Parts: sequence; structure tokens; C-alpha cells
Amino acid sequence: MIDYRIKSFNGKEFSMNTPDFSKENIKPLFDSKFVRVFDLQYAEGKHYYDATRRTGDDLVASKTKEEFKNMHADAVTCIVVLNIKNEEPRLLLSHEFRYPTGQFLLSPPAGLIDKEDLQPVMTAASVTSDAAAGSSDAAAGAAGTDMRTAPLIKTAIRELKEETGIVFGENDTARVINPLLFSTPGMTDESNALVLLSINRDTMPDLSTAGAVGSECFDGFSLLTKKDALRILRQGTDDNGIFYSIYTWASLMHFVTMPF
Repeated sequence: MIDYRIKSFNGKEFSMNTPDFSKENIKPLFDSKFVRVFDLQYAEGKHYYDATRRTGDDLVASKTKEEFKNMHADAVTCIVVLNIKNEEPRLLLSHEFRYPTGQFLLSPPAGLIDKEDLQPVMTAASVTSDAAAGSSDAAAGAAGTDMRTAPLIKTAIRELKEETGIVFGENDTARVINPLLFSTPGMTDESNALVLLSINRDTMPDLSTAGAVGSECFDGFSLLTKKDALRILRQGTDDNGIFYSIYTWASLMHFVTMPF
């Protein structure tokens, strides 16, 4: 691959030395279950602050290039497409309260990857059905045994059950669209994977947010046709004039470009 980066122009160099985030120069400032803040001292008297999901020994800033290339995302965002017999495909989004915004935002199902999700994945034949937990032979088969993708699909299928009430079935399919995306790398190393869940049914499945956990708060669902999704993309807001996240935008974009 040709590197097209311009590193100098009219005799002026653009390249800079990469800041060195050695672990002894990374100091914790705040610690809670889901969010931590670290002071990244990259030179004498020079500080950058990182809001993160990770512990101090797992910060992205201190990883080697090889560790960076092989790390897992912090969370998974699900692009849920409902393919109902004799009906137009629809993108399933919810209206979830996002505390830092103080608003219900149009959102795809999403959730953090648990430590258990990163454990070696069993084959479908060795997994017993457990609809209450959102796992099944179909889910295990969809996840597979690839340690790069299996934890992402496993998380996506669990979040689908928790946030929509839909249990992944034998006719449904799951595929990783992108294994890791940063949304706001200027202030956080938090990352999400994008997983496409195609729900293929004869009739519309029942929807429910009864499985929501912790502080999760929902106010119903939106079932969008491609025309609806295009309108919301053009508006830049949902139909109530409320802005949405970059991951909602990615879900909308992927949906409208899917061949049906």
C-alpha cells in the first residue's frame, strides 16, 4: 500500500515525535465501576486527560502497536434489521435516555463486552438452550469460535435480548461490520464494534425493554423503513428534532446502503 501522507511542504516538516505514555507517567484521577479518568503525562509539565472504561493496566494509550492492533472494543453496537415475510425490511432503534445529554436519543441496542464474553467460546453442540439468558444453540452457532469476532457477536446477541426482548433464532444471522471504532478519541479511548443482526421471521417478534439493567431507561422503539432512515439522515435529527449519536448515524448509513 502506498503511504500518501504528506510529511513536509515547502521545506517545512509536519511530522512530530510520538508522545511517550510510559505507565509510570499515567496517574489515576477518578475511579468508578463504569468510568475512570487518568492523567496522561506525556512530557515534563505536559498533561492530557483520558476518560475511559478501562483499568490503568489496560489503557489504549500505553499499548504497543501490536497490542493496539489486537485489542477488543469496549462495547458492541447492534445494527438490528427486521426481515419480516412479505414486508419491507426495517431498522430497529430504541429511544434510550442518555444521561450526559439529558435526552432520550434514537439509539441502536448496545452494551459493554463483559469479561465472560472474552472467554473461549464453546461450539453450538456444547451449549444448552437458555432463552431467559438470551443464549441458545443458534446464538452459539452464530458466535462461532473465532476469538476476534465471537465475543462481539456473543455480546450483541445478549444485548438484543436485554434491550429489545428478541431471542436470536436459528434463521437469524450475525456478522461483524467493524471490530473497533473510536467515537471521540480527543477525550476518551472508548471504542465500539458494529455487529449486524438480521432477524428473519414470518411475523413481527414481540418487543420489550423488560430486560434493561441498571440505569438503562427506554421510551419505546422506532421501526424505520429505508425511506424513514434516509429522511432522518438528511434531517440530522430524529422526528422529534433530537440529535443522535455517531453510532446511530452509522446504523442508519449501513441500513440505507444494504442491498435488499
